[in-house]
Formats: sequence, structure tokens, C-alpha cells
Amino acid sequence: MAVKTNFSSNNLKDILCNYNLGELVFSNPITKGTVQTNFFIKTTTRKLVFRYYENRTKESVLFEINLINYLQEKKYPCPTPLCNNYGHFIGIYDDKPYVLFSFIEGEHIENPTNNQKKQLIRKVAELHNITKGFKSDLSQYRLNYNVEQCEKLAKESAEKINTFNSQEKLKWYIYQLNQLALPSSLPKGICHSDFHFSNVLFHNDEFKALIDFDDANYTFLTFDLVCMMEPFKSTFDWDTWDKFSLEDDVFDFSKAKKVVLEYSQYRPLNEFEKIHLFDLMKFGILIDCIWYFERGKVNDFFEKRKIDYLDKLGRENFYQELFG
Repeated sequence: MAVKTNFSSNNLKDILCNYNLGELVFSNPITKGTVQTNFFIKTTTRKLVFRYYENRTKESVLFEINLINYLQEKKYPCPTPLCNNYGHFIGIYDDKPYVLFSFIEGEHIENPTNNQKKQLIRKVAELHNITKGFKSDLSQYRLNYNVEQCEKLAKESAEKINTFNSQEKLKWYIYQLNQLALPSSLPKGICHSDFHFSNVLFHNDEFKALIDFDDANYTFLTFDLVCMMEPFKSTFDWDTWDKFSLEDDVFDFSKAKKVVLEYSQYRPLNEFEKIHLFDLMKFGILIDCIWYFERGKVNDFFEKRKIDYLDKLGRENFYQELFG
């Protein structure tokens, strides 16, 4: 259910009048995705993707477009935003921004092969090489992943839920944030932050493009790396965690090690990044906790259990499992 706003053929024809892209032939809603509304469009001259931003400001979208244009200049494989007849990439419909992108031929692979996984890891490392230190005055309009932002969002979630459990969970959350060691020397840049299979395109077994930079933000570069690592066993998940005891071994570092080794071929980690990968792993879990703040009781819930297991393992053992 990705289409939250319906667009008739006449609506899309009116929008296309602002572009030199031919006449509308047909359009179909794109059902993959969960936040923004997307339509596939075929005109008399080309194929397009119409993206309607349901919950983003124009400034936030402009950050995304400027980033994508920068990546295009560096020959990075991603969609091309299209300019309208007035020289603008962003249009406004019913007070919300939209962008037309070139359509990229490819497939979304739900269960990628090892070769496809390696290609994605390489492209993520290349993304980080390109965007390391990327600066934009529009970054302030994005949801940048940092400790201050997380505390703010957690407080908002606790206040919105407004229960004893949410207030107690907030205390636990702030305590955990304060335990993180994330020195300012850790490299920062733009992370994509959402490698769901629907955001990666392959064609004939070859990586074609990384799409949907809706969650891209300025943060620690290793944030994307820990998102791909996932050192927890596949059987340990949000709907099975309570079947495990604190004495159980829930780690399987084989996948995580492969991800780190592959990534490091294209962007070697410095020693600071290796040491604090433990903290970034916990940081990623705490970000997940924000999106599911209402889930679980404060004394024991999925994200807390993951943090507890990591603390039990310890920073040194975590490091040795990956780099020893």
C-alpha cells in the first residue's frame, strides 16, 4: 500500500504539461514502498517515475535532488531527476512536492544471490567514498541520524504515547544513548539508510541502480555498514526474540564478517571505525527502537534484548569476531 494519493490521468496530464516529455500514454501505481506515492508513467517519448512526497518539505526534497545530481556527476548508478520547462526539478501539487525521474529498467530481487549481495556492498562503499564529507546547507531539513536527534525523537514518541511504560522506556533509551562512544573523529557523509530489496535494481544479474534516497541523511558512514551486517541469527527476530533466554547464543558473525571484508576492499575502515563499530551497531538498534517505541514492555522488549546481548558479548569480543 504505497499509493496514498490517487492521481487520475487528467491530473498526470496537467503535470506533464510542465515538461517536454511527450503525451501521456498510460500510468500505473507502484505498490512497493510504504511512505511516498509513486506512479509508473509511459509517454509518447519515454518511461518515467512520478514521485509524490507525502510527508517531506520542499527543502528536504531539494536536498535529495541535489545529492542525486551530485552522484550523477560522479557516474554513480541512480535515477535521474528531470527538469521542467521552468528549469526546476521540483513541482508542487496540492501543496506537496513531486519529482519526475527517469525510469530504470531492472528487477527488484527479494532473495539476491551472493554475487548480487557483493555488488550491493561494493556500491554502498563507493557511495560512501563519493559522499564522505558531503556538505549541504539543506542537511538541516533531513532527519540526520545523530545522538541529539535520537533523543529528541524518543522524547516526542514517549510524549505522544503518554503511558507509564513509554516514560520508563524513555529513561532506558536516554541512558543507552549516553553509553555510546561515538567520537567526532568518526568519518561522516551521506548514508542511504534503507537497503530494502525494493530500493535496489538488478538487470541480467548485474547491479543496475540504487533508488529511493528518501531516508538518505548526513551521519556516520559506518551506519550503512552495520545495517548490512546483521550479526544476529536469522531465527532471532522481532516476533521470536522472547523464545530465547539471555544465556542463548544469538550471534552468527559469518555473514557480518563477509560484509565487512567485502566493504573494506573498496573503502578500508580506519582503526577508530573498527573499534566503534560496536557502538554503531547499538546506535542502529536504538534508531529502530524509535520507529517501534510503543512495542513491548520496558522490562524486556526486542531492541532491549539485542542491546543486552551485545553488552554481554562486549566490545572486545565483538571486535575480535569481525577483525581478529
